[in-house]
Amino acid sequence: MGVAPAADVRAARLHEARSLLGKATRTWGGRHALSAPTMSAPVDDELVLPVATPLRSVLPGHGLRRGSTVSVRSSTALLLALLSEASAEGAWCALVGLPEVGLVAAAEAGLALHRVALVPRPGPDLVAVTAALLDGLDLVAVAGVERLRPGDRQRLAARARQRGAVLLPVGRWPGADLEMVTVSGRWQGLVGGGAGRLRSRRARVRVSGRGAAHRERVASLLLPGPSGAIAEADWSVRGMPTGVERSMEALASDAEREAG
Repeated sequence: MGVAPAADVRAARLHEARSLLGKATRTWGGRHALSAPTMSAPVDDELVLPVATPLRSVLPGHGLRRGSTVSVRSSTALLLALLSEASAEGAWCALVGLPEVGLVAAAEAGLALHRVALVPRPGPDLVAVTAALLDGLDLVAVAGVERLRPGDRQRLAARARQRGAVLLPVGRWPGADLEMVTVSGRWQGLVGGGAGRLRSRRARVRVSGRGAAHRERVASLLLPGPSGAIAEADWSVRGMPTGVERSMEALASDAEREAG
């Protein structure tokens, strides 16, 4: 059997992305679909998508503004936490180029899996697939952005603004409206000698950006919390022994850097 031409493979990937988009739009009934360029902008009470309570104090408008680009760095748990509330309340989300994100972890974080489109390996069609999903979904998270050209980044950000979607690049994104990064953390659950199970991670999340978001904000959170979802941090709870904690933090930092 011969190998399919590269053009056929790319066409198949684009067809898959657009099929997911079409299914999402049909199931949703077009209530918030913004696939037509001439469609009017969302009404005022729909301009901000909700986020979990622990994140509201550090985000302008206490949520994710439609049409914005929000860069997420250093933490997949933070990315899932950003998507969870909107997904639970009816928004459609996409995870592009994130094969390491498991459905169990996404469900524990609070995402409604039947409203999540997965394109784990978009290959060379990252820009086209992301643009297709921005046409009709509310939130599109995309990894592998470090290989995009400046013009591609500008076109995707403009697409999000036009369609009223939220673009969430995983990694550095010059010119993002907001940048969110986990700057420190401490695991909880182990006792003396390193015995026990890791239950949650106490972390500090830093948010900075342009315009109204220019003033830097920092939140102390459990990311993830004991249930898998984000939670307020209780800094009075004792963490693991210092040596074990530092080893775990080094491993986590290495993994997060590899993830972008």
